[in-house]
Amino acid sequence: MSTLDTRVRDALDQAIIERADALARQMAPSVAQHDRDGRFAHDHLALLRADGALALTLPTALGGEGLSLYRTLLWQNQLGRVAPATALCLGWHLMALGCLSHTASWPAEAFARLAYDVVHKGHLINILVTERDHGNLMRGAAPGTVARRSAQGWVLQGRKAYCSSAPALAQMVVYARIEGEASYGEFLVPRGEGVHIIDTWDTAGMRATESHDIELRNVWVPDSALVHRYGPGPDRPSSFSIGSRAWGLQLPALYLGIAEAARDEALAFARNYRAASLGGQAVIDAPAVQAKLGEIAFLLTSARSQLYGVAEHWERNPHLQEHLGDAVAVAKVAVGRCATQVVQLAVEIVGGQALSRQHPLERMLRDVQCHRFNPPQADAVLSGLARSLTTATDEAHPPVHAAPSTAPSTRPFATPAQAALATAA
Repeated sequence: MSTLDTRVRDALDQAIIERADALARQMAPSVAQHDRDGRFAHDHLALLRADGALALTLPTALGGEGLSLYRTLLWQNQLGRVAPATALCLGWHLMALGCLSHTASWPAEAFARLAYDVVHKGHLINILVTERDHGNLMRGAAPGTVARRSAQGWVLQGRKAYCSSAPALAQMVVYARIEGEASYGEFLVPRGEGVHIIDTWDTAGMRATESHDIELRNVWVPDSALVHRYGPGPDRPSSFSIGSRAWGLQLPALYLGIAEAARDEALAFARNYRAASLGGQAVIDAPAVQAKLGEIAFLLTSARSQLYGVAEHWERNPHLQEHLGDAVAVAKVAVGRCATQVVQLAVEIVGGQALSRQHPLERMLRDVQCHRFNPPQADAVLSGLARSLTTATDEAHPPVHAAPSTAPSTRPFATPAQAALATAA
């Protein structure tokens, strides 16, 4: 099998991979400790700031690097191999800036101010779009958080859940219901008075994201903090659901990185472990191990092809971008499932020791499970596909039904069976 990295199209792709890999190597010594402690990796954030990585997906005109979607996936894929929790925290930030760079849905001045803070102050941001009582608002629910008019601006009241990077966020995009209006708003809220972190994050996977709840207690913001009105309904989308949500592909990219790291662990074990039952030979040539390695290679090849294929198709065809929602959603779920299967197969190859807290595969096994709960989730994707399928089918082949007669029939039924069929109809 070829060892050529088929993701790499040119020297710029290779440079992004090498840059992410260099940062990941610096992060590697502290990854396990941050996971054990369940604490945000502030040292990793310092490395990202020093590298300029926080501005990767900002436009060059605003001081960023203008990194394309495809190359953002390369970056996240490589970082996810070593520091997946950090990649997830960075990914939400890069995704938000990538969406805003692509859609220009915010006022230009507001986006320019945010870009300045990212480039010159190293601000980390996230989109607070999930609530305990309303779920992920991208699924269509109205926000429970309320924005009320004040004499000088807005006052926000509410609580958000699963806020990755909570201890390190400098600014937050808050989804809120605008009191007295049918529409909702995206508010850019700085960390400050009235913004409280509620320590709720104590999970099995992605522990170092510290995705705590954030409560907004009568938080005042100026008029300019309302950067976008959206909804209700699909005709007025939010800033982060435009363009088929393609920037969300950073999620499966990092989970694919976890799977690739698990493959490497399994390969290293299989090459070096010598089994007495095989006469002291390395287990890599055992038929059962070969079968699992083949399945791993199959899954990874499939996942890579789908992930990068969708990203490149999206980039090359701007006129189709708004119509690739199903392809993007399917890639997210399918690649996540492939990644989970790969890690499980790697654990089977290594055996029981892979479940030891001292083994890297134990952490990978926990972290990869989190793909199920990042949006879009599988149930929403499947129901959306069903709607798309039935709508397309109905439009292409409208059902043929005889118009019901309003007059009573005077013709008797010839047989009881005909009478029964008529009743059922």
